[in-house]
Amino acid sequence: MSDYFNHLLFGIYPYIALATLAVGSIIRFDREPYSWRAGSSQLLRRKQLMWGSVLFHLGVLVVFFGHVFGLLVPIWVFDSLHVKHEWKQALAVAAGGVAGVISFIGASMLLHRRLFDPRIRANSTFADTGIIFLLWLQLALGLATIPISLSHMDGEQMVRFMSWANGIFTFNPTASLFLDGSHWIFRIHIFLGLTIFLLFPFTRLVHMLSAPVRYIWRPGYQIVRSRKAAALHNG
Repeated sequence: MSDYFNHLLFGIYPYIALATLAVGSIIRFDREPYSWRAGSSQLLRRKQLMWGSVLFHLGVLVVFFGHVFGLLVPIWVFDSLHVKHEWKQALAVAAGGVAGVISFIGASMLLHRRLFDPRIRANSTFADTGIIFLLWLQLALGLATIPISLSHMDGEQMVRFMSWANGIFTFNPTASLFLDGSHWIFRIHIFLGLTIFLLFPFTRLVHMLSAPVRYIWRPGYQIVRSRKAAALHNG
C-alpha cells in the first residue's frame, strides 16, 4: 500500500500538476486575459506591502531558480565538471537557507497584512489569501529541511531528489522509487510544491509567466471591477 501511494503521489501526481499548470495557464490567458494580473492592493497599505513584496520576491527568485538548476540539471553534467555532490549540497544549504529566510520574512509580512488588515481582507478573494498561505507554508517546510540536510552532507539525499526530478521529466516510470525512504518533511515539501503548480493557473501567480509587453498594443481598458458590480452599475 505504501508503494502504491508513493507512486501515486510522486510518480503520477507530478504529471497531473504540470499538465494542469500548462493547459490551465493557456486556457486562462486565452479566455480571461484581463484577469492576468497580480491584483495589487498597494493603495490600501503601501509600506508593509513594499517591504514584504521586495523581500519575498528577492528571496523566492533565488530559491526557485536554485531548485530548477539544482534538480533539473542532469547529474552527469556535475560529474563531468568534477563538482562533488557534497559541495553542491553545502551550496544549496547555505544559499538556499539565506534566500529562504529572506523570502519567509517577506511572505510573513504579506500574509499578516492580508489577514489582519480589515480593508485588505475585505478586498481579498479566497484564492488570494490561500495561495499566500501555501507559499508561506512551503517556505517554512523548506527551512525545516535544512537541519535534516545538515546531517546528510555527503550529498546522497540531493542525488535522490535530482534523480527523481530528472526521472519525471524523462518519463521514467520508476522515478518515484528514488524518493523511497526519504524523510517525510522532504516528501511533504515536494507534494506541496506540486500542489502549488496545480493551483497556479487559478491564482494571481500567473503574472509570473508574462512580461508586460503585450499590454502596449492591447485594445481597450482593463476592467478591474467584478461582473456583478458592473451589472449593478448598469442597472
